[in-house]
This record gives sequence, structure tokens and C-alpha cells, in this order.
Amino acid sequence: MALVTTKELLLDAQKNGYAVGAFNVENMEMVQAVVAAAEELKSPVIMQTTPSTLKYAGPDMYYANVAAAAKKASVPVVMHLDHGSSFELAMQAFRAGYTSIMIDGSHSVFEENIAITKSVVDACHAGQVPVEAELGKVGGKEDDLDGGNGGYTVPSEAAEFVERTGVDSLAVAIGTAHGVYKGIPKLDVDRLSQIREVVSIPLVLHGTSGVPDDAVRECIRRGICKVNYATDLRIAFSNGVKEYLAENPDVFDPKKYCAVGREKVKEYVMSKMLVCGSNGRA
Repeated sequence: MALVTTKELLLDAQKNGYAVGAFNVENMEMVQAVVAAAEELKSPVIMQTTPSTLKYAGPDMYYANVAAAAKKASVPVVMHLDHGSSFELAMQAFRAGYTSIMIDGSHSVFEENIAITKSVVDACHAGQVPVEAELGKVGGKEDDLDGGNGGYTVPSEAAEFVERTGVDSLAVAIGTAHGVYKGIPKLDVDRLSQIREVVSIPLVLHGTSGVPDDAVRECIRRGICKVNYATDLRIAFSNGVKEYLAENPDVFDPKKYCAVGREKVKEYVMSKMLVCGSNGRA
């Protein structure tokens, strides 16, 4: 089927108490793996790319990969810009055909975050494309994204932010971090509940690679409707390639080792779809 937006998917997840997994893809094999996992579990799915990924190949290239895979799929597939770093990049992805856009103004002060988010919302809503924003700052470092030690989302600010921007979903900072954790993350789930009480739109959890599954399930129970996974997909793909080359050092055909990486990603994505409870929801 054709690509869909996040709008109805996340509203259904919110209504029925599950979350939709959002998986960062870096190449054709990862796109294939994510769609194959979604097909097998009959799950809706979101695929996304970060600014650094788009520097590598550009939004048109990634959009074409995902759109081609979605066209053959029987489940809903979204193409999402993750952590859009500027109005200009958001518009590049929008013009390329992305069906969901994130603008991340969380590194700016509150009023500046509102201003840039509102500008993207106004532009994207004109084309019926929903927008995700971030308030508070998810910590850690991944690619060009450096959240430092992070900063928690303030519930009262979240309510004002949503009202003034008209954003469709909100990524909240409750103790997760991007990249690889140096220990077990401690999440402020009570803060999440407080945010949910004052914000009616779907909430998003970033930095979920490495977060225990039970903690993710608790966050979903308290209102998370979209769960992002990035680092662990890269690790899964790379481990598959490394394992194959270690056993077959003379192989020079990329299809051989990339196929193993693809299968590792599929296995990982399926496991996280089950955690999100999106299986059978397509």
C-alpha cells in the first residue's frame, strides 16, 4: 500500500493502549528487514532517518527505498524524519515525500522551540503531514546529535507548548538517552504520567535502545504511543555482517553478508514490536 502518515496510527495506539515502533534505517537491507518484520507480525510500522543519515545519501534516496517497500506491503508504513535539525531540513524531507516530520528545537530555549516548531507545523499541516516535536532534552550522543546530560520535560510547559504549536505528537524527556547506555537507565515514569494528564496528543519515547522491555511496557501503559529504536538496529546489522565475515573471510559479495545483517535486524525489530504490542494491529 502507499505510505501513510502517523496521524491515525498514533491516535489508534493511544486509544487502544499500545505503541507503534519507529525504527531508524540506514540502508536497503534494514528497510527490507523492518518491513518483513511488520508483515510477519501484522504490525503498523514507522521507518525514520536522522539528519546525519540524510547527509550520507539524501532524503530522496531513503524515501525511494521505503516507498518501494511500502508499495508491496500489506501493512501501514510511515516514512518519518527523526530529529529534524532545522526548518530547511524539515522542508527537504517534506518535499521528498516523507509522511511524518519531526522538528527538534529542544536545544533552544522554550520560546525559540515554540517558534521553530510552529513554523514547521504550519508548513506541514498545509500538506496534511503531521509533525512531532521535542520538549525537554533527551540526553546522550548519537551521530551529530548531542543531548549532553539531558533535561526533563516540565508537565506545565508541555501543556503550553502543545497548545501554542498545534503539534501532533510530543517526544518527552524522562531519563532516556541516545546511543549506548553506560548502565541501566532510570526513567521518571511518574513525570510521564503527569505529562499525560495535561497533554492530550500522543507521546513519544526516544533513546529506547538498551532500555529494559518491562520499562518500555510501563511507559506505554502510562501514555507512550510511539517508541524509537536506532542504535540497537545498527548493532544488530553490524554484528551479523561481522559474524559472517569472520566465518567466511574470503567472501567479497556484499549480498552474502548483508543478507545476514538483514536477518539480524528483522529478528530484533520483531522482538520490539511484541514489546510495543503493535502485533496484529495492522
